[in-house]
Amino acid sequence: MIVNKIRSLYKDIFKSYDNPSLEKHIEKIIELDTYLPHSSTFFCITNTQDLTFEYISKNMYPCVGLDIEKLKQDAMRYFWSRIHPEDVEQWLAALNALMEFTLREIPETVRKKMSYTWNYRFKNGNDEYVNIIQNTTPLEFDSAMKPIIGLAHYTVLDPKIKLQVTATAKFLNDNDEYETLYFNNFSQKLLANTVSNRERDIIRLLVLSYSSKEIGDKLSISPNTVDTHRRNILKKLNLNSTGELVGMLKLNRHLI
Repeated sequence: MIVNKIRSLYKDIFKSYDNPSLEKHIEKIIELDTYLPHSSTFFCITNTQDLTFEYISKNMYPCVGLDIEKLKQDAMRYFWSRIHPEDVEQWLAALNALMEFTLREIPETVRKKMSYTWNYRFKNGNDEYVNIIQNTTPLEFDSAMKPIIGLAHYTVLDPKIKLQVTATAKFLNDNDEYETLYFNNFSQKLLANTVSNRERDIIRLLVLSYSSKEIGDKLSISPNTVDTHRRNILKKLNLNSTGELVGMLKLNRHLI
């Protein structure tokens, strides 16, 4: 059931009507892989149009202990089935958010300069969950300039490391430096178990650009009490100003 849901959403995110050629990409990467030393990272060429792996590097087996031929045969369906069940929904939300951000905010002419990173827990060949940080760079696009072919790098980290599921989109600027254009934490709401219900009400009104006096009128408390709550909120969240709080929440509305 979970795998079918992932497949459906994944195809919708990367829906394509083209058939890009990968021969030259794969040929050069295979040549490179021959000379690369073994390490705690591996890479794949992912085809989200066909939901397949066009190439899997030799380091995959040492990193996660899975049979490369089986991964090629069963492809993304098999890979998805090994993602930790508790991370699946957050991982899907991250993919959706990254694609929506790209299509909404990134001009088609520069999408080839984007790089995307997200993470999840993954069951290795010993049936133990390890942390994987995946970084994907687009190689080919469909007619709507949606990335469908990617070079994905996977870094495997010890399972004892506690990671929250996050997603990042970076852009390679004219100085050949990566700028972070998008970041979001999908594991938990920032305000959960941190602020009181009254403080939460005040935060929601601050995001709507209400002043302390207007908030006081709406909540039947004095403006001075509102200001006291505002100072306490900033202290609890380790922020410097109300503007910083409002700006962060406007960019990441799922945190409210």
